[in-house]
Amino acid sequence: MTGSVDPFIGTGVTQLPPRSGLAATWWWPKPQIGNTHPGATFPLGMVSACAYSGGYPTGYGPFDLSLDGVPVRLHEGQLASGFTHFQQSGTGAIRKYYNYFRVTPMVEPLDVLGRTWELSDEQAEPGWYSASLDSGITAELTVGPKSAVHRYTFPKHKNARIVIDFSLGGLSIPYGATVPLRAHIECLEPGVACGQITAEGVPLSVYIECDTPQWRQMLWYDRRLMPGGTRLDFDHIRPTTLRTFGLMWAGPSEQGETIELRIGFSLRGVEQAQKNLYADSPHSNSAHSGSAPAANRFTARRALTQEAWGSLVDAITVVTPSADRQTIFSTALYHSLIKPCLAPSESPFWPTPGPFAFDISTMWDIYRTQLPLLTALMPERAVELAAALLTICEEEGNFPIGYRMARGSDRFSRQGSALAHTFLADLCQLGLPGIDWDWALIHMSDDLRRTYGEEFLLRGEAHPISHTLDLAFGYWCTAKVAEHLGDTTLVTQFTALAARWPNAFDPELGLLKDSTFYEGSRHNYSFRLTHDMPGRIALSGGPERYMAQLDTFFGYGADPVQQMGQAPGAAEVLAGYNLGRFEGLNNEPDMDVPWAYHYVGRPDRTAEIVHNVLHQQFGTGRGGLPGNDDSGGLSSWFVWASLGLFPVAGQNMFLVNAPSFLESSMKVGRHTFTIRTRGFTEPVPGGPVQYVQAAEFNGEPLTRTWLRATELHRGGELVVELGPEPSDWGTVELPSQANLSHISSHP
Repeated sequence: MTGSVDPFIGTGVTQLPPRSGLAATWWWPKPQIGNTHPGATFPLGMVSACAYSGGYPTGYGPFDLSLDGVPVRLHEGQLASGFTHFQQSGTGAIRKYYNYFRVTPMVEPLDVLGRTWELSDEQAEPGWYSASLDSGITAELTVGPKSAVHRYTFPKHKNARIVIDFSLGGLSIPYGATVPLRAHIECLEPGVACGQITAEGVPLSVYIECDTPQWRQMLWYDRRLMPGGTRLDFDHIRPTTLRTFGLMWAGPSEQGETIELRIGFSLRGVEQAQKNLYADSPHSNSAHSGSAPAANRFTARRALTQEAWGSLVDAITVVTPSADRQTIFSTALYHSLIKPCLAPSESPFWPTPGPFAFDISTMWDIYRTQLPLLTALMPERAVELAAALLTICEEEGNFPIGYRMARGSDRFSRQGSALAHTFLADLCQLGLPGIDWDWALIHMSDDLRRTYGEEFLLRGEAHPISHTLDLAFGYWCTAKVAEHLGDTTLVTQFTALAARWPNAFDPELGLLKDSTFYEGSRHNYSFRLTHDMPGRIALSGGPERYMAQLDTFFGYGADPVQQMGQAPGAAEVLAGYNLGRFEGLNNEPDMDVPWAYHYVGRPDRTAEIVHNVLHQQFGTGRGGLPGNDDSGGLSSWFVWASLGLFPVAGQNMFLVNAPSFLESSMKVGRHTFTIRTRGFTEPVPGGPVQYVQAAEFNGEPLTRTWLRATELHRGGELVVELGPEPSDWGTVELPSQANLSHISSHP
């Protein structure tokens, strides 16, 4: 169903119909834009390619830096100064924005390099992007796992050119540019060149082929040609003295003539970049002259990438008469599987081969929904990512919270602690092969004692106070791995430390203690799904008071709120946080909380909230996302919630809710998990909620509101009977009973 995917969803300011009911009471603290891009991508691939305007944060689009409210436009329309490589997907202020090796097709003099052209006839599908520039040139982009292929169609002109700028990187917003520290370019033969830039601590090498036998190939510096030059070297570039430099092909073009440019990338040198190009390029030989025709190369690469995307987008099928709903779902699935970037044997930081990953941006955004989706659909790649995380920990001393291709001291540790432990615990409990769990246990244990972990061990809590919950759960997850290995001593030790979670709470309020909170308030963090939900509910004073707190948090009985506009002031932002309200999937800190009602026997409330999110907070078109997609964090939530499931990350559990499709089917590894409904009514925005009346799993009654992840991963059939009113289903067998064997409470 790749034809149903619209990569433009999320590239513009949020434009959804006016919210009503519960959805109108939720407050959006983060920018009202998805921050996605429509460029060519490969599933979990190292390389992407897209039109470049310099806009925030992907390099695509017309927007300035925004941290909250409605983003401000830098210009009207869609503009581009060329086409760059390596983009973030859905993130906000990630501070490393890539956009290296800008390729600019031109029919103007080199002097105007850097100007923008208006884009028209933009088209995109998974693995392919196309646009026409107002110069009369049409651009097409596709990518492989470690390469990019460009195809440009020129008008008739006596002096057409393709220019690669090695000096450009980052964004065109203030302080957004990235300047390489070192650079090297070399012309190897007509139509073939190579080079390397070192930018933000990373050596990024390229091997380039351009099918322009009749055009001249030249180096340039400071927009001046260097006829006869075959090599440029820069040993130390200062931002204050930077002059642009790069490579160019120029010559006459006929009307409709196409030129193909192919670039292999590597973090381990030019020779590896060449190997990557040939591995990715259909019909390529080890010699440029023996390659297949250019048109066949682009078309074949595009077809392979489309096939790769097709196998994943088709891995989950849904039945709906609505083309719009199909598009929203398929695009959410697509956006969920762009990141992280898996780049085997590409680490520039250590010499050994093996798994390597970057653009884990960030674990805080993806560990609850995107990583469980990756594990379900691509278990081998999930194990590869886990091995990469373990290697990073072994080589650098910590599991990352955020990890980018570019180096930098800001590794996002303030967002959370021990989030990789959740992912690893899930893989361990699923019994997926390929991980040395003795090795993993050592690093999981050691990592818990670093950064905020020292304060947790010494004082029983850590601030920001949400880290106390993270670390306690990290110990619980690590105890699961120790249990798998039969280490009862560590199980006892870690279970006692996991029981420190109540230290994070004010027992009088039943909420977290006063502290600082990342992109939220104490309310957004107080209701997360912990490993001891009976204890958590008791801490609030019992089920009735806990549910009353949840009702207030979700806005039952509350008046609608006014969302922020452009450039909101500090007082307006603070007033919004003081509401203590659900963020409505505009952000991630409370994305699991709708399912907290399951633990007090009220799955009907979950159904109401999830219904309002699915059908009022997501839509079609460029403005179809309620907030930053954050490497698929929001989109993967939408996928799971639409299926009527929610993964309780780290706990080997999926909570069951009313599906939003008549029928769906998911390929889980080598198995198939099917969800069917009875009494289903096609939902509409603002329409009635459907409630679970009864359920069956593999032909047997399912009176509990959860499935083990191991059950889902074995495949099977879940049948959910729906109706217009709440029922007594899920009011007796509560999901908290699943974890009772590992719970005790010792402050």
